[in-house]
Amino acid sequence: MRSKSLARQGWGTGLAMVLPYTLFFLIFSLLPILFGLRISFYDWSLLEDKTFIGMENYANLLRDEEFRSNLLHTVLFTLISVPLISGAGLLAAVLVHQVRRGQSLLRVSVFMPYVLSVSVISSIWVIFLQPYSGLLNQVLKALHIINADIYWISEPRLAWVSIIMATLWWTVGFVFVLFLAGLQDIPSSYYEASQLEGASRWQTFRYITFPSLSKITVLVIVLQTIASFKIFGQSKLITGGGPAGATKTVVFSIYENGFQTFEMGYASAIAFVLMIVILVISLLQTVLLRRLDH
Repeated sequence: MRSKSLARQGWGTGLAMVLPYTLFFLIFSLLPILFGLRISFYDWSLLEDKTFIGMENYANLLRDEEFRSNLLHTVLFTLISVPLISGAGLLAAVLVHQVRRGQSLLRVSVFMPYVLSVSVISSIWVIFLQPYSGLLNQVLKALHIINADIYWISEPRLAWVSIIMATLWWTVGFVFVLFLAGLQDIPSSYYEASQLEGASRWQTFRYITFPSLSKITVLVIVLQTIASFKIFGQSKLITGGGPAGATKTVVFSIYENGFQTFEMGYASAIAFVLMIVILVISLLQTVLLRRLDH
């Protein structure tokens, strides 16, 4: 009887601890998601009455040339930024992990930009990228890499290069911390054995370090892919979606349709298409991690 009483008491304590978060999730996450799904089946301009149109908003997505263009921009940004940020984070982690003195300072230096907001990061890079007075052009001129000013934000390809540079500087710290934690979990005996066998640094990295980081690598790639598909702040604040819409993304489409033209139903449909993409990526993460466990 006493064991049953203790079990009921433990169950009640667990429920009391979980209940606040569960209510918070239901009220502020699940209900808005369900409301947004319902709205995606309506023609609603926010100030007018809703009209049920079924799957028409989703059908319009297939015919919307601007949406397809923005989706292509998002996919290309993801394909370029994910390997670049993941590789830079891994490289920084490996280099810092080998440092014995001043490692704490290096960790803080690499991670520090990540604690800043996207508005701050974007403001800094807009100043850096100014054609005449920008720091980036001045440094490139001082190194005799360029002779004339480069208009980073005014040309479509350079605008994306600017966004990728800003995103790399901002988010590489997060990837760096994940890889650094993984490096610290690798037993030192592995490296001692490789030294006895006369392995080079490249062989040690290829056969010991990188395989030991396989799970973290999958996690980093998935998280960065999801974050890249949700890119908006850098595009909005650095280039304004320009030039001529060349840096608009899927989330930019949601913003324009939802908060500029007030086509809430269509914006909700775009949001749910994006959510499905992110869910698919999350499922792929689960599958890959399970395979790595076995």
